[in-house]
Amino acid sequence: MAVVPYKEQQGSKKEQVAEMFNNISHKYDFLNHFLSLGIDILWRKKAIRLLKADKPKQILDIATGTGDFAIEALALNPDRVVGVDISAGMLEVGKQKMKKKGYDNIIDMQLGDSEKLLFEDNTFDAVIVAFGVRNFENLKKGLADMHRVLKPGGKTVIIEFSKPKRFPMKQLYNFYFKSILPIIGRIVSKDQAAYTYLPESVGAFPDGQKFLDILGEVGYKETQCKPLTFGISSIYIGQK
Repeated sequence: MAVVPYKEQQGSKKEQVAEMFNNISHKYDFLNHFLSLGIDILWRKKAIRLLKADKPKQILDIATGTGDFAIEALALNPDRVVGVDISAGMLEVGKQKMKKKGYDNIIDMQLGDSEKLLFEDNTFDAVIVAFGVRNFENLKKGLADMHRVLKPGGKTVIIEFSKPKRFPMKQLYNFYFKSILPIIGRIVSKDQAAYTYLPESVGAFPDGQKFLDILGEVGYKETQCKPLTFGISSIYIGQK
């Protein structure tokens, strides 16, 4: 059974995830950086540096949210970055951010479904995702469609939470994720379920080698996993 934010509701995971992000969109950026102590910013920078040698000109940012990863991708000097998300609320915040920063001429924020991308085959030089794939309703379908729109030789770079394996980080991580984070998230965002769903979705996600195996199944080659900060998160890389 899929992990969903609102267990008492009947909607699909996709519908519930969109609703959840709509509900917390006004506080998402603050909570994201606050709850990770700003480390998420460093993780994004490191992930983007892994694409530097490839010099991608057309970049697709899946589950773009408010566009932080899309903005980070500008360090690669692309011609265009397209950010896609299923949450209209998050995109609205993102669009205002792009306009304010003067990036709206190069970063295009679009409402869209990662499992039914509205792009032709072989469109993008790189596809990036930060903390979004665990929210896919159908993980393989989403990854396969990302592979479809990627040009031959292009790369997908994914950041996702992992589960630390070693003492004491494993114990500290579990305590923070399950006891501290949901309380802070609930108080600030006013959404009871959003930050309870986060540790549940991370717990259910097939991280490490399991995820690399799935990437291989849908067609990616030369897959790699690079653990970050004691295994709290990982960067996954796959090539078409």
